[in-house]
Amino acid sequence: MTRWILPAAATFFCWGIWAFLPKLTTRYIDPRSAIIYEAAGGLVVAMIVLALIAFKPAADPRGIGLALSTGVLGTMGAFAYLYAVTRGPVTLVSTVTALYPILAILLAGLFLNDTVTLRQAAGIVLGVIAIVLIST
Repeated sequence: MTRWILPAAATFFCWGIWAFLPKLTTRYIDPRSAIIYEAAGGLVVAMIVLALIAFKPAADPRGIGLALSTGVLGTMGAFAYLYAVTRGPVTLVSTVTALYPILAILLAGLFLNDTVTLRQAAGIVLGVIAIVLIST
């Protein structure tokens, strides 16, 4: 089995549940409160990982800056998602936001010289068409 399949499947599972839970969460608390508890949950995971690496994280300034940027953007996205699911159905909000890889693919092509095959490009186009069909 390809080495990336299992972690990708775990991501699919975690993010699938992550996309669903905010609709339930925001029935009981507002998005501003929810983001605090989400961050606390993330901190629990970070502390476990920190313990697993014997409290010795890598310290390259470029990596730290990029990781902090990733955390800020991820949390801002989660916060926006919380607001979106309070205003719309999770079926549509999660579908529309789930196409964020299209932006990642474009950025990877521009900055990392990753290539997209014709088949993959067709998949991207079909994904965009799916969003239009689902959201109208």
